[in-house]
Amino acid sequence: MPSEMMYDDGLTFAIRDIVPSAPVHLLVIPFVHLEPLAGLTPLGKTALAHCWEMVPEIASQAGLESYRLVVNQGTDAGQEVPHYHIHLLGGGRLGKMA
Repeated sequence: MPSEMMYDDGLTFAIRDIVPSAPVHLLVIPFVHLEPLAGLTPLGKTALAHCWEMVPEIASQAGLESYRLVVNQGTDAGQEVPHYHIHLLGGGRLGKMA
């Protein structure tokens, strides 16, 4: 699916969400396929940690000082894409969580 690449360091990339839930809505995604979280391999754990380590840099590059991070795990939680990703939301006042 076409998307605007906002960040790429060869291990993790970030793209704009095609159906944004906030003024800035990025998806931070490891290149290594991770699904599900239970039973991650050592490589998967390293890829997961790297995604989280890069979030502050990606947020800063997007001009965000304040932001929310969301991970949906499983269909009942709203996961639509079967590949681990972090939703990085910001760019304005966000409503309360459900």
